[in-house]
Amino acid sequence: MKTILFATAALACGITAARAQEPPAVVSTIVAHTQPWQDTLEAVGSLRAVRGADLAAEVPGIVDWIGFESGHDVEAGAVLMRLRANDDAAKLAELQAAADLAAANLARDTKQFRAQAVSQATIDADSSHLRGAHAQVEEQQALMAEKIVKAPFAGRLGLRQVDVGQYLQAGTAVVTLQALDPIYVDFYLPQQTLSQVRSGEAATVTVDGYPGRVFPATVMAISPKLDQASRMAQIRASVANPDHVLLPGMFATVALNAGAPRSYITLPQSALVYNPYGSTVYVVSPGRPQTVHTALVKAGPTRGDQVAVLDGLKPGDVVVTSGQLKLHQGSSIVVNNSVVPANNPSPRPEEE
Repeated sequence: MKTILFATAALACGITAARAQEPPAVVSTIVAHTQPWQDTLEAVGSLRAVRGADLAAEVPGIVDWIGFESGHDVEAGAVLMRLRANDDAAKLAELQAAADLAAANLARDTKQFRAQAVSQATIDADSSHLRGAHAQVEEQQALMAEKIVKAPFAGRLGLRQVDVGQYLQAGTAVVTLQALDPIYVDFYLPQQTLSQVRSGEAATVTVDGYPGRVFPATVMAISPKLDQASRMAQIRASVANPDHVLLPGMFATVALNAGAPRSYITLPQSALVYNPYGSTVYVVSPGRPQTVHTALVKAGPTRGDQVAVLDGLKPGDVVVTSGQLKLHQGSSIVVNNSVVPANNPSPRPEEE
């Protein structure tokens, strides 16, 4: 037993002596200080037009005239296409003539009724005939209007899908029309975050097609029903799109501010050493030569290259940010901050 104790003591003395002979480790450091911190919620979504429709004729017929070009902007009510009218105009003239005759008969019989030459039944019959004739005229006008395709709202046209002389079945798509400013973004958030989202709150939208550009948005509505499979709520935000660079169907990333701004001690994420029992950092001890000691910290949310430290540090502590692999409790160090880890809250990828 004494032999084992002597051996253990000798081993400990040997480790202490070996550590004392270790050269100082070269590390980089940073002074811990508080920074304003805004928690955010991020989600992915899809863009959709505020108003969008695939336009089509309501009745079958042959394309007689096309009055638009693919990709052009049009105003509401603009005539885009007409089907061949055939004898529609002649039928309308015939029905209008019958309506005019019914009106003349009613006017003539009304005069005779005042002279007590006809009965009230004649006047009622004339009035009924006139209303029927007007209804037939309106019916024919509606039929003729169904052969004209108009823009129901202002927007940008897509690609033309038909040609002059082509026979179309009712409902065949002619062209798509999309209103692009503003544009909606639909996305989903989990139910535990809904208490942090309100209609009217500001948000930002980014798309892969325009790297580095941030589009301001406003939360418009929150669905009153969650998806039962995912327990996610659908949310819609409106994005200003005056230059029409955002298009329906685009994939987008949405970021929303969550709660009030706070202040946290922030460090580069490389400063934390993650262990099964918790996260630790190496803090530089005062005095000469410089040494370090370990501190158990509570890590919070992250943003970019930074991590928030909720507990375990105080402002002014000098923390090691790189070179921790060679460190242990009481290690001697040499500080060299000529090259330091990234510490950017909003890093941007470098374009080649």
